[in-house]
Amino acid sequence: MRNKRVLLMMEIAIFGALGFVLDFVAFKMPQGGSVSLVMIPIVLMAFRRGVLAGVLTGLLVGLLQIVTGTISVTPLSFGFVVLQVILDYLVAYSVVGLAGITRRNYLDGHRNGRTGKMVTAIIAGVLFASLLRYVVHVITGVLFFGMYAEGNVLIYSAIYNATYMIPVFLLAAAVCSALFAAAPKLVDSKA
Repeated sequence: MRNKRVLLMMEIAIFGALGFVLDFVAFKMPQGGSVSLVMIPIVLMAFRRGVLAGVLTGLLVGLLQIVTGTISVTPLSFGFVVLQVILDYLVAYSVVGLAGITRRNYLDGHRNGRTGKMVTAIIAGVLFASLLRYVVHVITGVLFFGMYAEGNVLIYSAIYNATYMIPVFLLAAAVCSALFAAAPKLVDSKA
């Protein structure tokens, strides 16, 4: 039992570090946000070990970004900055781990040799996780970046965050679908 926990912690650490590194392979937006591969290791962990492991992996990615200072914050008071960092990094990356809610459908498709069901489960999980991350970023945009808005702050934040979250979803869904369907052993935690 203890060895399984150690193995799980090691996998979370490895995939968290991989997500952190993959975030550097990115197209950066002028006022924050980027199109990167950061979600892929988090989603992989969520499908490999379940939702909790995915959430912890996302949390680790966010923590690594905070600790290394690779974050963008608003020029507000310290209390607001702390709240913004918690939402934009810890919560936003943690919710990506919720992609694992479709894990059972993926595993069922894999057992029955139905690649279409596997891909559908992957895309649905990545879409759900991307929508949650998008909502968190829209909220932080409204609360903390409204000073840059021209017109309605909510519309500005929704459009701005969509400019990078839609490509992030498409990229993560395509890569995860191709990767998990071609190499289902990646998702098999017993392999």
